[in-house]
Amino acid sequence: MMNNLPKIALGTWSWGAGFAGGDQVFGNHLSNEQMQQVFDAAIEHGLTLWDTAAVYGMGSSETALGAQIRRYPRESLQISTKFTPNIANTESATPVADMFNESCARLGTDYVDFYWVHNPTDVNAWTRQFVPLLKSGKIKRFGVSNHNLEQIKLVNATLAKEGCQISAVQNHFSLLYRSSEQAGILDYCKANGITFFAYMVLEQGALSGRYNTQNPLPAGSGRGETYNKVLPQLEALTNTMAEIGKPYHASAAQIAIAYALAKGTLPLIGATKPHHVLDAAKAAEIGLSAAEVAQLEALATATGIDTKGAWEQPMA
Repeated sequence: MMNNLPKIALGTWSWGAGFAGGDQVFGNHLSNEQMQQVFDAAIEHGLTLWDTAAVYGMGSSETALGAQIRRYPRESLQISTKFTPNIANTESATPVADMFNESCARLGTDYVDFYWVHNPTDVNAWTRQFVPLLKSGKIKRFGVSNHNLEQIKLVNATLAKEGCQISAVQNHFSLLYRSSEQAGILDYCKANGITFFAYMVLEQGALSGRYNTQNPLPAGSGRGETYNKVLPQLEALTNTMAEIGKPYHASAAQIAIAYALAKGTLPLIGATKPHHVLDAAKAAEIGLSAAEVAQLEALATATGIDTKGAWEQPMA
């Protein structure tokens, strides 16, 4: 684990538009002014680690984030983006370096603090292409996302032959989706000094406590399609999260984030409004007890909900 990182990372999946962008996936439409307010609020609260990907809005998320990065000293920020195999130019001799350089141009930087393989498509076929970028310092830390334990070990063994290693894993992890824990990935990361980034900790807002059968998620959005049908089963869990939050002066959303922190992960929170940043900053100060964690897990299991994404392979 890396001690110089904020406890929480902020995600910009929903900042882009178009294919795999915020408008289609989340039903969001953000102005430059809104993104500036979010970014400034984050920096003010010490949240300096930002995550994006080349595929989010096909570069438009990186472009939007780059506009904010350019307003601050680069060394005061940690920037994370991803190589997505599915959009790689396989006719090029250097598809990884190509996508990396295009991302850097959009982000306005000549290095990134974290660079990831976004998913295990053609697992390990790309690994050696990251080595020159790691050794040159253009990539400070290399990670894999949406990989299971066997795939993580395979990539790490390949890197070890080149004197490199995986520094981070980024997988879907929440109260409702604990497959990375059940598969032994959290234990592997802890044993090998690997930072585990937990994304979808709030299940795209379904665990925020802001939505219920009377107030569903935005109709017509991808997340509305996924979660609105299970809101009745979720209410007992989110109501208890709100109760547990009361002594901490915390919302259900903050308890969802605090839960991920209690499990030793680095939560990655989507940020589209300044209050998302404030929620995250306050959640980083909450220390849930073992009894509270156990109570939350029991209620989450009782919902019977499986939130595995269509893009995800089983972890176990």
